[in-house]
Amino acid sequence: MLKKGILFLCMCVVAGFAQDDENIDNEAVEAEVVEPVQESRSADDRAQRRQFEEDQRADEFANSLRRRDWLKDRLILEIGAGSRSPVWGESGLGMGFGFGAEYITRWHAGLYASFGFVPSGTDTDFDYISLEGGTGWKVGLNYYLFPKDQIHLGLSVSYGTVYYDHNILADESNGYMRELIMLNGFQFDALVTYLTDAWYFLQFSVGFYYAPDAKEKSFRTTTDGKELSKVVNKDGIPDMGIVFGVTIGFAFPEFFPDDTEVRRREREERYNE
Repeated sequence: MLKKGILFLCMCVVAGFAQDDENIDNEAVEAEVVEPVQESRSADDRAQRRQFEEDQRADEFANSLRRRDWLKDRLILEIGAGSRSPVWGESGLGMGFGFGAEYITRWHAGLYASFGFVPSGTDTDFDYISLEGGTGWKVGLNYYLFPKDQIHLGLSVSYGTVYYDHNILADESNGYMRELIMLNGFQFDALVTYLTDAWYFLQFSVGFYYAPDAKEKSFRTTTDGKELSKVVNKDGIPDMGIVFGVTIGFAFPEFFPDDTEVRRREREERYNE
């Protein structure tokens, strides 16, 4: 009886070891299945992270070279007053008001055009005398410096309406209205412009005009052959003078972005999703 009991205990011990070995084998098999899946996911994550870091480094390198050229391929819609929108006049006391557009190329040269108005009004010295209003225009070429800074200095040359004044005569024959005298000519300006990747645009300009037809339009010949000024200034309208202007505008984003900018925009859209 004792031998049978000892034999039974031995068989139980052997069965227990066999069960443990089976559990260990099952766990090993499960671990072998799970481990490759986890390693695969980790490898994918590492690959994505590595690609992201490579993109970042490529963009940072490109941007470090160009530091975001604020001027390149920008279209700007503008409104303003003064010499570029589009005319200055009345010995500096008057301004035209207008609107225009400018496209700055990737070489930082900008083509622009403007159209505007000289408002009608009342003579400051005589309430019963009115001042005629009119329109003016200008087309020109700008060249900007310091494209990587927020403030850009520039130079401009343009042609169009450069100066205006009013005829001094006003009587019953013209309804007590002083007629507008507009001069066409060339204008040269120095520009101070604020423009970044944001939409707002601000520009100040100072320069001088040259109007070759100033003498012809500002003097008249009397019946006895004398030349008299048509304007208050007895010497007529100067053919050269200093002009000023201020312009604000809406700047569109870069129209033809390079690979760096395209990649940056695509990455922003992808991660925003």
